Amino acid sequence: MNFMHTDLGPRRAGDVVEVTISSVANVRLMDTYNFNNYKNGMKHIYTGGLARESPTRLTIPSFGHWHVAIDIHGIQGSSGLKAGVKVLSS
Repeated sequence: MNFMHTDLGPRRAGDVVEVTISSVANVRLMDTYNFNNYKNGMKHIYTGGLARESPTRLTIPSFGHWHVAIDIHGIQGSSGLKAGVKVLSS
């Protein structure tokens, strides 16, 4: 599976992640356990989903180590995706 990954490191609950995308994409915010499941094609839990607008903002739900994965799997007509991720102060 092709995807873009950003390791956000340890973050506090309430931190806001801003994701900019150049086209429609799946944007997932996950802890390390669920990110590893995602990478291995297994069931995973995430915040986010199909993002049609940019920027997209996601709030970190709890303290921990967090990851953002961005992909276009299952989205027709999307190619050449460009994305950026940054953490805004809470």
